[in-house]
Amino acid sequence: MSKSKQLKTSGMKILFADDERNLREIMRLEIPRMGHQVELCADGLSAVETIKREPFDCMIVDLDMPGMNGLDVVAKAQEIRPEVEAIIYTGKPSQETAIEALRHQAFEYLTKPCRLADLAATLGRVEERRYYKKQLAALRYRLQKVEGDSELIGSSQSMQKISKLIEKVSPTDSTVLIRGETGCGKELVARAVHQASLRADGPMVSINCGALPENLIESELFGHCKGAFTGADQSRTGLFEVAHGGTIFLDEIGELPLAMQAKLLRVLESGEIRRLGDNQIVNVDVRVVGATHRNLEMMVEQGQFREDLMFRINTFEIQVPALRERPEDIPALANHLIRRHRWDGKDGELFSSDAMQALQNHQWPGNVRELANVVEHAAVLCESLPIDVTDLPIGFGKRQLRKEIRDAGPMTLRELESIAITRALERNDGNKPATAEELGVSLKTLYNKINALDERQNAA
Repeated sequence: MSKSKQLKTSGMKILFADDERNLREIMRLEIPRMGHQVELCADGLSAVETIKREPFDCMIVDLDMPGMNGLDVVAKAQEIRPEVEAIIYTGKPSQETAIEALRHQAFEYLTKPCRLADLAATLGRVEERRYYKKQLAALRYRLQKVEGDSELIGSSQSMQKISKLIEKVSPTDSTVLIRGETGCGKELVARAVHQASLRADGPMVSINCGALPENLIESELFGHCKGAFTGADQSRTGLFEVAHGGTIFLDEIGELPLAMQAKLLRVLESGEIRRLGDNQIVNVDVRVVGATHRNLEMMVEQGQFREDLMFRINTFEIQVPALRERPEDIPALANHLIRRHRWDGKDGELFSSDAMQALQNHQWPGNVRELANVVEHAAVLCESLPIDVTDLPIGFGKRQLRKEIRDAGPMTLRELESIAITRALERNDGNKPATAEELGVSLKTLYNKINALDERQNAA
């Protein structure tokens, strides 16, 4: 059984082009017996027209056909559908045509007469290749979903400054230290540095130093040999080796124990690592980007962080501002985040003015991470656009009301009550039961207060 069958693939759609009628009839019968669909063409021109009309997984093309030869058909097919795999089939084999077939990126070069078993094996390899290509594409898609993109959202002066810094430092191999509060987007900045660098085609490995158990940190970073410690039943490659040729992102680098800091410093200075339990030195080519929310200078004074390591990792520093320091970026961020959950590509207003005002009035102690959670909450609750205050977590409307009250200056208790009722009615589109529930009063009490409010307004 071929590997493609073991992979449980469903067969391919194949175009067979040859000017020999008898051969076409054989393939009409035999290719389906191999588990594939087949479309037959008598010449190169009809093969190209067929490819324009419908997609194929693989094409088997005779080299010598009237109108257009096989190599020209393959070249044209790659312009129309570059994903199709090509097999050149000829009764006049030569070294020159074989080389030309390879130049046209043909998968295989077969000669006539070809045994059906050989053709089936070739098609099996094509099918296997296409299977793994799809798997790789799916993995890349899932990785992109997990990691997100590296686009920095926001047009504030602070974000423009960060973009310029990234543009300057990315082409170099300088170590970068990213500072900022928890949840402000330090890893996104690190990813932007990597993707704008000359190492963008290499791996980016992210490590949360604060989440690694102290007794396993060295093994995780540098690897170990079998038997290096209890439980090491097999050798393991460290993350520095995995990141070879790319970037390693050491998040929360301030959480590393002092002993590990010394070993990290040695790696940064020499570019050499040594697996636990091994005397062999391994050279690694890795760019290091660190991040921390802690005050490293204070940690140095307290003996919790090595001063020489701080200088080594702080060749270039990027300070990421807290979200509360750039409220003008919140609309763009909120719209970007909501499109990640729902309404991707949707035009028009995604948040009502009240909802957006509530988002901008919030202090965001959890920064962009907190905003992402709030937006996800709204995406789940909201049934239609625009998202309103009632779709946000409980408390956002009250925060907005408190700000309005502060801005308005001294007011009587009745005036405060009037503002609260009016805003709640607006948020709930006049729905009094929903308004009463939001304000925490009975429906009867709400009606009494509305009537009293109307009487005061009429009297005025």
